[in-house]
Amino acid sequence: MGLNETVSAERPHISFFGIRNAGKSSVVNAVTGQELSVVSDIKGTTTDPVKKAMELLPLGPVVIIDTPGLDDEGQLGDLRIKKAKQILAKTDIAILVIDAVKGIDKYDTELMTLFEEKKLPYIIVYNKADLLTERTELNENELYISAVTNENIEELKKKIGAFAGNRKNEKHIVSDLLEEGDLVLLVLPIDEAAPKGRLILPQQQTMRDILDAHCSFIACQDTELKQTLAMLAKKPKLIITDSQVFEKVAEDIPADMLLTSFSILFARYKGSLKELVKGAVRLSQLKTGDKVLISEGCTHHRQCNDIGTVKMPAWIEKFSGIHPEYNFTSGGEFPENLSDYKLIVHCGGCMLNEKEMAHRMKQAALAGVPIVNYGVAIAQMHGILKRSLEVFPKIWESAQINSSYSAGGI
Repeated sequence: MGLNETVSAERPHISFFGIRNAGKSSVVNAVTGQELSVVSDIKGTTTDPVKKAMELLPLGPVVIIDTPGLDDEGQLGDLRIKKAKQILAKTDIAILVIDAVKGIDKYDTELMTLFEEKKLPYIIVYNKADLLTERTELNENELYISAVTNENIEELKKKIGAFAGNRKNEKHIVSDLLEEGDLVLLVLPIDEAAPKGRLILPQQQTMRDILDAHCSFIACQDTELKQTLAMLAKKPKLIITDSQVFEKVAEDIPADMLLTSFSILFARYKGSLKELVKGAVRLSQLKTGDKVLISEGCTHHRQCNDIGTVKMPAWIEKFSGIHPEYNFTSGGEFPENLSDYKLIVHCGGCMLNEKEMAHRMKQAALAGVPIVNYGVAIAQMHGILKRSLEVFPKIWESAQINSSYSAGGI
């Protein structure tokens, strides 16, 4: 996957924060070399977060986010501030823009406290430095800049690059489970909810990871699975399926073939598989009237047979024999107060970066609410979760998971 093809969820998210009229948007435009944000002398010109995936030389692929001023006023101002704070959940590197003439105010201090609490790397830039008559010595993570004269803009990009360079990604989707020359069979059902003319993101990323391991893959729909297996001269090392057809695929392949799902692979990739397997236990412990949150990280046009609002509730009720009360969220929306929920069922999170998915997992843990993703939940409800985890013996054999399983009667 080339630099221009790097998906947003895999790019460092660089967010610019500060009060109104500190010059955030001007700084964003100076750093990116583009008119990414509207610039005006009128306070509060940026009313919603502006997000752009782009190439930022010499850093490479990034996502730049310009946020509303945190000193915004009134009811709409409160909503904008809430949006800006939500951006913190997905931010990898924060840039705090301060008006160098006015200096640090209480809102800037509050932001720095938030950065410290969240252990978020940040750089403080004093914009409008061209208007200063004298300057004081700054700390290592501070910099005088001017969006008007471009003073120290390149130095700021170097500082951002130093932070981004520390984000080494040694994780793998599936390649670490393979040896050079292995064959992987991918089962990709195409239904009315599938994007027209293209594959969904986890499928594309998995294919690339297989190729990077110098292995091969063959893909088919679930309706052609038996026929495809019969044509193969070589036994697949692993079969990876879309979660929605997990049960059918499990029935159609020999018991000695390793089987897992894209959703389970990505749960491991984002570092949350153990907790999600624990959350699967609670599916059998739900009672009628319990509140269940079903949350998706992306926004899409819902079809009549939508997995989140139609299929998942039907599977839960068939499995548990009860009728919970459901709430649904999508995109960047995720409730701040989770205490009323007995279970959170989340999508695979392929459109969320690792930081935001980890934030949602942490919110659930702090509220004491178990969380499970679609793939793990579907495997559990169809009685094949143990088989889907055989490819990860260390996870399967861990004492935490085994005790959870015995407690939940799985």
